[in-house]
Amino acid sequence: MTAHALPGTPLVSPLSSPLSLLNTQPNIPTPDDFYQELVDMHRDLSAQQSALVNAKLILLLANHVGDLAVLREAMRAARQDIAPEAQAGGAHEAECR
Repeated sequence: MTAHALPGTPLVSPLSSPLSLLNTQPNIPTPDDFYQELVDMHRDLSAQQSALVNAKLILLLANHVGDLAVLREAMRAARQDIAPEAQAGGAHEAECR
């Protein structure tokens, strides 16, 4: 899969380089409807079941995307600014003292 832009229009993502393959611009025609359906999908599930549903959804969408470069970029973007729990917990403990 190759990303294309109109001549003179660079592909730009606020989370990555100008030649980004990942579209981070709003792209869902009815985002509120999507969000509600996402919330509804988790209704009446335990935390473990909810995590399993999320994992299954991620794998289904990753398969649909099918481009490893785009998936890597999405994983980097999702992980950006998220500290590992051990580091985050240590910072929280220091704040509580």
